[in-house]
Amino acid sequence: MSVVSVRDLRVYYGTPHGPVRAVDGVSLEIQEGETLGLVGESGCGKSTLGRGILGLLPEGAAADGEVVYGGRNLVTLAPRELRELRGPDLGLIFQEPMTRLNPLLRIDDHFAETLKRHEPGIGDAEARRRSLDVLGKMGIPPTRFRQYPHEFSGGMRQRIMIALALVLRPKLLIADEPTTALDVIVEAQILGILADLKAGFGTALLLITHNLGIIAESCDRVAVMYAGKLVEEGPARDVFAEPAHPYTRELLESTISLATTALHSIPGAPPNLLEPPSGCRFHPRCPDAMRVCVEREPVELRLDGDRRVECWLHGPEDQVSDEGRRELVREEIAIADEA
Repeated sequence: MSVVSVRDLRVYYGTPHGPVRAVDGVSLEIQEGETLGLVGESGCGKSTLGRGILGLLPEGAAADGEVVYGGRNLVTLAPRELRELRGPDLGLIFQEPMTRLNPLLRIDDHFAETLKRHEPGIGDAEARRRSLDVLGKMGIPPTRFRQYPHEFSGGMRQRIMIALALVLRPKLLIADEPTTALDVIVEAQILGILADLKAGFGTALLLITHNLGIIAESCDRVAVMYAGKLVEEGPARDVFAEPAHPYTRELLESTISLATTALHSIPGAPPNLLEPPSGCRFHPRCPDAMRVCVEREPVELRLDGDRRVECWLHGPEDQVSDEGRRELVREEIAIADEA
């Protein structure tokens, strides 16, 4: 059963030079008890998509489309209604927990404030019991309940952030780079906690990361984002075994493993979203670009195994059959780069 359904979501940031199209027509669904990994280079709109789903956008940003949760479109809800949903229904784990925990409050005060804000009738004893219970699941002993954030390591602060998100038992949890700046041992522990969360609570999880290894280890499905758009989505095992989009293939080839003998990188950088390229936004960097990629935006195509991709390499056939156009457009791109 779908917990949240995102349909043609657009998030633009207003600037003196025009709108930045950070999320431009994204659609996806997350099922109950499922982990969807959202991957892509920095600046591709991953964090904006996560915040757009929750309605946590800064002043000057505009959102359009649908985020359907519980039969309601979150995009059109009043701010007060959204605040009531955040916490008990919709949770968020931020990057850099030290910047999210109030340094003047002890850990028990953080939990008491969270619980009493959303459950005004809860007593002090019950709030303490629930807080210690969820902290215990994160490996934080009761003896540290009255300490301040600066007295914890980075990994333990991240566990506290996860516990704060879980204490209200949300149905949808968005984890934005939850293992950033953590060593590999603590990272593995955090990923294990998220796996237990999915198994024990049936929570739907959107895991935002640039780390393909985390996606392969932790996610049921993966969505690949580039320049504000989803270019490929499908079961993680299938996408990793046979990527359908050149961008996905290039990302996978850029990862390092024990079998790596030479480093690989994608030439260039993600485009300026004030003025994104015409047609397919990846075409200036794509090794398989054709003339149609420059002239027209790709259409979404459904592939076998519950997969979808936006790439002219997969059709319609009448647009991609002329192999000569591929060589021509590569020459044109090379000339433009030199200019």
